[in-house]
Amino acid sequence: MPAASPDTAPVIGVLSLQGGVEEHLAILEQLGAHTRRVRLPKDLDGLDGLILPGGESTVFDKLARTFELAEPLTAAIEGGLPTLATCAGLIYAARELENPASGQQTLGVLNVTVRRNAFGSQRNSSERTLTIDGETVESSFIRAPIVTAVGGGVEVLASTQDADGEDVIVAVRQGHITAVSFHPEENGETTLHVAWLRGCRS
Repeated sequence: MPAASPDTAPVIGVLSLQGGVEEHLAILEQLGAHTRRVRLPKDLDGLDGLILPGGESTVFDKLARTFELAEPLTAAIEGGLPTLATCAGLIYAARELENPASGQQTLGVLNVTVRRNAFGSQRNSSERTLTIDGETVESSFIRAPIVTAVGGGVEVLASTQDADGEDVIVAVRQGHITAVSFHPEENGETTLHVAWLRGCRS
């Protein structure tokens, strides 16, 4: 995807409370998007897209509520803001968690059930090649969640096998929300970002 011209480049926010913010910002800027760190409700104004990055979903939850950002995030996404959620971002977007931490809340914008840390600890991290929308995506699974149930309006984009050889869902789409279990940004992979950016307003 050629870099967008400054006049047409979308403005993409990255939730910047904690986690893999810098890697997403670097890829977005490489692809010609304007970027903004999202920490407060006002940071959502005028965005063409939003990324919920990897990190710690419990920290996202606590800090977003502390900064009164959780409800505006939910409203923006439910209002149609194109959203890409990766790893912990998938957890934070989900409507239901199988194994939430004590008191953990989510945005509830994605009609799926998610199991946290389904691929095990950090030492169980792995690199996998997936096919999403006909494109090859190199994917880093780091303490990754899985989708255990999908509700109405959710399309399964990709599955892989867990440690027991069982097929598990690792990528879904619900309208303007794309959510994946893995980190596409860890190794400089841009395929997923390129495809997602096409759906963002310019």
